[in-house]
Amino acid sequence: MKLIVAIIRPDRLNEVLEALYRSEVRGLTVSRVLGHGGETERVETYRGTTVKVDLQEKVRLEIGVSEPFVQPTVDAILAGARTGEVGDGKIFVLDVAQVYRIRTGERNEAAVTPPEVEHATE
Repeated sequence: MKLIVAIIRPDRLNEVLEALYRSEVRGLTVSRVLGHGGETERVETYRGTTVKVDLQEKVRLEIGVSEPFVQPTVDAILAGARTGEVGDGKIFVLDVAQVYRIRTGERNEAAVTPPEVEHATE
């Protein structure tokens, strides 16, 4: 099992969500975050004062998947998030030791399988 963490541009969120849906990837967490990567510094004037803005608004996606869904998930994020410009973001694929579904107590692979998929296979 893997935890896929992606940091993307906020304006690309809808495209990424659509690409994930088309790839049948379900179950994710979305957070608005601030960060800094390779973007150049931005200087803005606020109430007559010049301010250097170091942190950019980004969106953080966290998606727990079983092994067969790792590459489709990464491919969907790449397809939806890429603009070709600096600041498109990053994708991290992390190993997960254990997962528990709180509602049922299921563990690991069963816990990351969406409920509608479970019922379709029964």
